Amino acid sequence: MTGNISRRNLLRGAGVAALGVSVAGWATGCSTVAPGGPASGAASNLLEQAKAQGFLRVGIANEPPYTQVGADGTVTGCEPDVLRAVCKKLGIGEVQGIITPYESMIPGLNANRWDVIAAGLFMKESRCAQVLYSEPVIVSTESFATPKGNPKGITSVSAILADPSMRIAVLPGGFEEGVLKTANVPASQQVKINDGRSGLEALKANRADAFMLPTLSLKALAKDDSSFDISKPVDDAPRTGSGAAFRQSDAAFHEAYNKELAAFKKTPEFAEILSKWGFDASVVEGVTAQDLCKTAG
Repeated sequence: MTGNISRRNLLRGAGVAALGVSVAGWATGCSTVAPGGPASGAASNLLEQAKAQGFLRVGIANEPPYTQVGADGTVTGCEPDVLRAVCKKLGIGEVQGIITPYESMIPGLNANRWDVIAAGLFMKESRCAQVLYSEPVIVSTESFATPKGNPKGITSVSAILADPSMRIAVLPGGFEEGVLKTANVPASQQVKINDGRSGLEALKANRADAFMLPTLSLKALAKDDSSFDISKPVDDAPRTGSGAAFRQSDAAFHEAYNKELAAFKKTPEFAEILSKWGFDASVVEGVTAQDLCKTAG
């Protein structure tokens, strides 16, 4: 996982790190955008405003391969790369990435701290009731990271529910926390961690028996750390997927974005971006936001 920085370190000191990144090249220069910055207040036409001011503010995470922030501030990842390409077609010249925890993404969007979310924020009923999701860019699976040999044989959510002694690490506000909550896994069995690295640290310190995260996120972590095993995709976790998320008041932008995204999905560049980050573009074919928004949670 090249240049991965913990979200805690990126947020330390400044509160929120805002990374000015050019749509043409996701430039490495950093700039600070205060919450509720120049675009504070819901715009009557966000698309026209973004074109006029020359940038769009984007809520992101730092969880490869969905989003990745390098030590120099460079923002990449599957979701930002697709967003960059579609925004270019819409005539928006720059994107400013604002790093935030998953639990703060939708509240921050609706408080106008950023204009869109592109962070692998998986669709489910509760989220879809609060924002307008684009059609999906990614369809993903969930897995468990476990100590070598998976000593407790953790392969399913039902197994966790059946054994009160099991402790599972999850990101607060993450899709996985919602999966456990929907399955009625008690909070006492959930170990809240800050990011992928701290999830692995919880395993090593025996504070958790497993760490639940998207399969590809765990594979990205495994590139730099071979101390854990990755389970097969969890059968009783719902199918997941993500796209860009907009405020409900920005329906015009949402509609324009979806139109350009649909055209972009038909180009070789879309498949190339997904392949670069380990995703299969064919898995997204025929899957709609309406389908994924039916996921409980």
